[in-house]
Amino acid sequence: MERVILHSDLNNFYASVECLYNPEIRNKPVAVVGDVEKRHGIVLAKNYLAKAYGIKTGNAVWEAKEACPEIVFVPPSYDKYLRYSKTAREIYADYTEKIESFGLDECWLDISSSVKLFGGGKAVADKIRQRIKDELGVTASVGVSFNKIFAKLGSDIKKPDATTVISQDDYKYKVWPLPAEDLLYVGRATKRKLNKYGIYTIGDLAKADTKLLKRELGVNGVMLWQFANGLDVSAVSEMNTEPIIKSIGNSTTLPYDVSKDNDVRITLYVLSESVSERLRDNNFLCSTVQIGLRDKNLYSFERQGKLSFPTSSSEEIFKKAYELYRINKPKAPLRSISLRGCSLEGASVRQISCLKEFGDMQKHEAAEMAIDDIRRRFGHFSVQRGIMLTNKELSNLDPKSEHVIHPIGYLR
Repeated sequence: MERVILHSDLNNFYASVECLYNPEIRNKPVAVVGDVEKRHGIVLAKNYLAKAYGIKTGNAVWEAKEACPEIVFVPPSYDKYLRYSKTAREIYADYTEKIESFGLDECWLDISSSVKLFGGGKAVADKIRQRIKDELGVTASVGVSFNKIFAKLGSDIKKPDATTVISQDDYKYKVWPLPAEDLLYVGRATKRKLNKYGIYTIGDLAKADTKLLKRELGVNGVMLWQFANGLDVSAVSEMNTEPIIKSIGNSTTLPYDVSKDNDVRITLYVLSESVSERLRDNNFLCSTVQIGLRDKNLYSFERQGKLSFPTSSSEEIFKKAYELYRINKPKAPLRSISLRGCSLEGASVRQISCLKEFGDMQKHEAAEMAIDDIRRRFGHFSVQRGIMLTNKELSNLDPKSEHVIHPIGYLR
């Protein structure tokens, strides 16, 4: 049985919801932007009127204002977006149980088993688009294909409020002439590498030597070659299936550009506590710590290091993170920092050691679990490290509760 996969993308989702709630701005260029005071002042979403001025997601607020002086900025309302996303998934559930989120505004649907009940892939896609328009007041673009990658590509080809079908018979005509960067996971860096070898279109990628792609891009090069040739066979997860957790992390944009080591120590302690508490909440230990540093010039890089023992201790995670920072300290002041616990394993069964360092780590973990209980009862800031009191501006962050977690993407 040939698979029938849909990919539904709610058009300009954040901006569309904001315009729906505020009729006065519906016919104006609108951008949803982050908090400028917290230095999150970038465009998160924009409507088509703003897009016509060349405004892109990720533009700084001043860049958007310069391109369109009359643009209307609105703050994000994540509670609304979550509610609309849930309602959209309830519509999808009328046609299949196999629904996999790809962010708040996008979902894959596998309707292979129910397609005969509703009249075919395109018919279902058109029904979904109409229902979203009638019941939510926003529009969606839907791609219909025989795999997830081409369904996603189909929803991107024509916007807004459109259905695009890519079949096994015509994908070479519809897909191969498109730029290589239109394919999922071909970003700017990958595009540059492909272009260096004369690979500009998806068709060029499909015909490329897999040995060359593997040499230049690793296993991802072979994966992209398979995507281009329509060989994606990944399944659509069933609705409410828990995603596989491969790492737990957090990041923050600093309130000012940071160059002092003590300021970095405070921020890494904040992030370490967030990561370690999440590890314990999910009964995990991490064996590797990864940091990401972005400087004021927006140059960024990541580094990781192995821990002596798997742990959920914020003290051990901090020590490794700070060590990585000291070894790789950039010359320019930092704008943002991220920290991630990787190489996860279950905390129920662990290899023990007679070394003193292992005993110290266990004491740290026990103390932090007691602190978790206090914070759950009296709030995050009821217990803090002394170093946090030296800079309230940096330490006044509860990343665990303030961080918005979006569904996992295609790669698991």
